[in-house]
Amino acid sequence: MPNHADIYINQADMYERLISKQASLYETIQSIIPVESLDIIDMGAGSGRLTRILAPQAKSIVAVDESESMLRITADFLRQAELHNWRTQVADHRNLPIEDHCADVILSGWSICYLVNAEVDQWEANLHQIISEIKRILRPGGTVIIIENFGTGSETPNPPDFLMNYYSLLETQYGFSHTWIRTDYTFESVEEADMLTRFFFGDGIADKVVNEQLIVLPECAGIWWLSV
Repeated sequence: MPNHADIYINQADMYERLISKQASLYETIQSIIPVESLDIIDMGAGSGRLTRILAPQAKSIVAVDESESMLRITADFLRQAELHNWRTQVADHRNLPIEDHCADVILSGWSICYLVNAEVDQWEANLHQIISEIKRILRPGGTVIIIENFGTGSETPNPPDFLMNYYSLLETQYGFSHTWIRTDYTFESVEEADMLTRFFFGDGIADKVVNEQLIVLPECAGIWWLSV
C-alpha cells in the first residue's frame, strides 16, 4: 500500500491530479446545510477539494491540514479565483489553533480516519479529542460534516474493516446521522486510471482497473453529520 503520509508531503501535485477526477460534493453538502454566508473550517483540507467549492459562497473559510505542501495548492487555487475570504493553517486535528465558537460549519473529508483507525494506538482517545475540538470551535447550532472512505472500487458500500469501529462510534457514542453517496473517479483513459490509482490506492485497485479496462472507478463515501 502506498505511503499516504509521504504522498501528502512530497507528491501533493499528483494527489491533486487524482482527486480532480471526482465530481463536486457541493450539492451533497448543501443538502445538509446551505453554506452561503457562513464561516467554515475545512479540517484536513488537503489540496482543497472541498475548500475550493465552498469558498465562493462562504463568508469565510479556513483550510487546515498537517501538510504545508497540500495547503500551498489550495492557496494557489483560491488566489487564481481572486477570492479573499480565506486563510490556510498548518495544524493537527487534535489541537487546532482556532478560537472558540467561531465557525458555523466544520467539514472534514477523508482525513480524520488517519488518526482514528484500528491500526493507530489510542485511536479512541484521538477521536474524543477531535470531537471535543470540533465542538469547541463550532457556534451553538453549528454543524459538522465528516466524509470518509466507504469502499473504493465498490458500487455499493464496502467500508474498510479497520475503520468500522470509528464509524460505529460516530453514530452510537457521538450521535451523528449517516448516509452514503457515490464518489466515482472518471479518467480520460485506462492508462491514466492505472497510473493514478496505482499511485494512491496500490496494486489491488490498479490491477482491477487494468483487468476490467475501467475508465470510471466506482467509489462510495460515507457521510456523517451532527448539529451541536
